[in-house]
Amino acid sequence: MITSRRCIFGLTLIAVLFAGGFADAAKKKKNEPAYTPEEGSAELDKKAKRAKRPKKPKEKVVIDPSLPNVLIIGDSISIGYTPKVRELLKGKANVIHNPGNAQGTTLGREKLSDWLGDTQWDVIHFNWGLHDLKHVTEAGTSKNSNDPADPQQADLATYTANMEILAKQLKANGAKLIFATTTPYPAGVKPCRKPEYAGQYNAAALKIMKANGIVVDDLHGLILPRMAELQKPVNVHFNPEGSQLMAEQVVKYILTALGK
Repeated sequence: MITSRRCIFGLTLIAVLFAGGFADAAKKKKNEPAYTPEEGSAELDKKAKRAKRPKKPKEKVVIDPSLPNVLIIGDSISIGYTPKVRELLKGKANVIHNPGNAQGTTLGREKLSDWLGDTQWDVIHFNWGLHDLKHVTEAGTSKNSNDPADPQQADLATYTANMEILAKQLKANGAKLIFATTTPYPAGVKPCRKPEYAGQYNAAALKIMKANGIVVDDLHGLILPRMAELQKPVNVHFNPEGSQLMAEQVVKYILTALGK
């Protein structure tokens, strides 16, 4: 009987110790970071840093029904200059950017009807190109690639065909249209984009704009002589001075279209 009780007590003690050790381990695991810098990859370290950054509150756009409506369609380059455009046009126009990043013409064809909605826009300032010309692992997707042997998101023929469709769809809205040329970038940017692609895609787009009587805002020509000064190193994006310069030119085109 004594032996049996000792056995039961021993098993109970082991179970308690095991459960306690498990709970401590679980608690420790819960309080520990998912990985340490020594154990994680550089990519995981970047994600951890991004997670710690405070999120910027979304800017609330107040619509004044007495003012003309301006729609800006574009990728992250336009996302960079739109707040500055909005500030410069305060009291003169409602400036709205399409939700999120317009990316390439593939997404443009899918989403343009939603972005236009049932609003009769007074001016639409738009661009596609920077995403179309980048290399991806699978054409038509945003699966970025740094390998120039991989396909482009939309090769030049596809981009041209898509732009022709998008230009007609935009014209049907009745707004004054302004096409912004795709801005330049240096060699070595990631995902892979060869510097000469920007000129090739702009040339194709310009033929379509000319055929449709669409005004051209040459942001490419504006930036090209001052890339080293206005662009982030080995990057397609711009510093605040670059975004400000583009915003000022965009505003001039919009005001002209509005007859102001």
